[in-house]
Amino acid sequence: MTETSSGRVVAVARDDAHRFSKHTRESITLVADHGVEGDAHAGATVQHRSRVARDPGAPNLRQVHLMHEELFADMAERGHGVEPGALGENITTAGIDLLGLPRGTRLAIGDDAVVELTGLRNPCSQINGLSKGLMKELVHVDDQGATVRLAGVMSVVLAGGEVRPGDGIRVILPAGGARPLEAV
Repeated sequence: MTETSSGRVVAVARDDAHRFSKHTRESITLVADHGVEGDAHAGATVQHRSRVARDPGAPNLRQVHLMHEELFADMAERGHGVEPGALGENITTAGIDLLGLPRGTRLAIGDDAVVELTGLRNPCSQINGLSKGLMKELVHVDDQGATVRLAGVMSVVLAGGEVRPGDGIRVILPAGGARPLEAV
């Protein structure tokens, strides 16, 4: 594994119920092989309702959802006001191109926590409830016919720890070649 760049945590959020948006907090606690302590989507097996209906025993590859703050400014320019936690993310970052990282990338956050990226968020149409037309901005087809997903990345927790705004994030790339992130 190779350490490359760094960024920082802008905001953290969690919600104990299956609601679309999450409440920002002073800190969250990541638990290894589980997710965000007290969050409805935490667990070793899938917790998202649509995925539970399909395969309740499947591993939870969506324990922690991360989004880059830079996306919020881009969406604001397009008429969509988005704040940390509003799109259901647990950790809002700055200074890291999350969407450009390969699968298996590890993010060392703060003093102790480490997450590993599993894929791109595949959002549902509830996003339009936040702002009409936002879904088309976050998931669209490019000129080459490829689906572009901008709604953040999903990860699993390898090492637990407390995470708070202002914490540093170190990017550790996987060895053995880059595998692009796909929807999970």
